Parts: sequence; C-alpha cells; structure tokens
Amino acid sequence: MDRLETALTRLLGIDVPVIQAPIGSATTPELAAAVSNGGGLGMLSITWMSPEAARAAIRRTQELTPRPFGINLVLEWSPEERLAIALEEGVPVVSFFWGDPSPYVSRVHDANALVLHSVGSVAEARAAKDAGVDAVVAQGWEAGGHVRGAVTTMVLVPRVASEVAPVPVVAAGGIGDGRGLLAALALGASGAWMGTRFLLSEEARVHDVYRERVLASTEEDTVYGTIFDVGWPKAPHRVLRSETVERWEEAGRPSSGSRRGEGETVAWFPDGAPVLRYSDVPPLPGMTGDVEALAFYAGQSAGLANRVRPAAEILRETVKEALDELSRLSGEKASSSGS
Repeated sequence: MDRLETALTRLLGIDVPVIQAPIGSATTPELAAAVSNGGGLGMLSITWMSPEAARAAIRRTQELTPRPFGINLVLEWSPEERLAIALEEGVPVVSFFWGDPSPYVSRVHDANALVLHSVGSVAEARAAKDAGVDAVVAQGWEAGGHVRGAVTTMVLVPRVASEVAPVPVVAAGGIGDGRGLLAALALGASGAWMGTRFLLSEEARVHDVYRERVLASTEEDTVYGTIFDVGWPKAPHRVLRSETVERWEEAGRPSSGSRRGEGETVAWFPDGAPVLRYSDVPPLPGMTGDVEALAFYAGQSAGLANRVRPAAEILRETVKEALDELSRLSGEKASSSGS
C-alpha cells in the first residue's frame, strides 16, 4: 500500500487524510496552501480577522493553491459576515466549532461547499449529524487551544464513529506524527486533525518565543483550564505551562475577577495596541513586552513536535511514517499467522 485513501479523502477530494487545524491567529494563507498542495486539507481561521482581512486571506490562499482548502468559524461569535464572504469567494470547505451549526448547514450546501463541525462529546456529534454536516471532527481532551469536551481522543473517536456512521469522523487531539494518524484510522476515524505539530511549520504565524517554547516542551508541560479567558470567557483551553500559569495554580486557580494582575498591560501588538494579562491572544510576530506572560496554546502532542520544518515536509513525513508503520504491522500479522 502506498497511499491512505479513506472516506474523508474521497469526500474532500484530497490525497492524504490529514487536516491542518486552523490554529487561530497562527494561521496563514502560506500554511494552508502548503498543506493543500501537499495533498492534505489546509485551513484558515478567520473568526478574528476583519472582514476585509478574511477576504484577502482567502484570495491569497487561492492564488497559492488550486487544491481544496477550508475556513474555520467559531460560533461563540456570529459567523454571518465572514461566512458570507467565504461562500462568495468559493471556499469549498467550511468548518464550525463551539456552537450549533444547524442554522448554517443548508446555506453552505447551497453554495456547493462542505461542512465540518468539531465536537467534544457523543451528544454533540449526534446533533451535528442530525444537522446534516458532512464530517464530524471529534476533539479529544489532549488537544491544544480551546477544548470543547472532557473525554480523551482514544475513547471519544470510536464512540463518535459508531454513533454518526456513515458520516466520516476526523480525530483531533494528541496526534502529532504518523503513528497517531494510523491510530486514528484504527479507532474508526477517516482522518486526523493536527494543530500543535503545524505550529512548528515555517509558515505558521507565531512569535519566535512561542516556537522555542513548543520545541522545548514535553507531553507533561501542558495545563488545561480557563486562565486565558479575557476575550473568550468561560472557555476551557490547553496551554503550555508558564510562570503566569504556575502563579494562577498556586493561588488556587481563581476565576476571572479575582486573579492577580488583572487589567494589566503585559505586551503590545506591532501597531501599539495593548495586550492584557490573561488575554486569549497568543504571542504573535512583532509583539513586544512580556510575551512570556501570554497564552502558549499547545496540545499534549507537543512532546512529539521537535523540529521546525516546512509544512509540506511535515505532511510528507507524517504520511510516510503512517505507511511504514502499517507495513510493519502487516508484516508482523503475516508472520504471526504463518507461525
């Protein structure tokens, strides 16, 4: 076997069952296009872009790749304006997260685009299937960034796959190499959603300090909680451990309104706009100030991410490792059967 064809690759018209997670502010047209050109599905996160910036990012991605790519919208905020832009521009895949996708599914389908929806529980997965989505992303608790549920990938994926069949399932959370991709397929998924690994792609829009922290981290260096919630209240997330996180833990994990240093400006955007302590904004290129105090979103797969590489190489390496591992397992099975 020299390829991994699945229900997901057939649905999306891609060559390999890997989707680059939107990774929030770190997303770029260059990253999405590199993944799509490599045979996977690249994604743009446009929730926090201005409408003008969202349109420009979509058009730039279209200039860089003729292959399918997608956009992601977080339903904590109204997606109306940005969804309209994406559909006007002919984006073929729309991904939703953190809310009810049902009001938008028919509109996306009417524009001849496909709908993916990320869930954190079996109940959410059933609702997404009933809403008519084309694929369900089952996000395990190991995932970096904002985390919807409290069940591990190992358990959630097969549960969701059984509940929503024949709708394809994409496994998210803790997947950072080819072995994880192959494991996701064995669990009943049709593909993998990888975010933390692509933070270390050359094309990702992250501060150098952010990259260095991910490179130096292991699977034991992440923390799940609600510490960085200025801008997105009461939304659990997984970040790398830092001095800010440790002080928050030592104080008993206080909630918003009772944390030390609330309201302080700790960093600045390149245009001089302030970034407050406990903001949901990660360190971005050109930021100044105490960027170490910001949110270093990353999943437990940080322990598998140890090199900065072009996105296309990350994708090729992941698929090759999955195929090599599959070949090894097939050989062991054949040997066992003949013994």
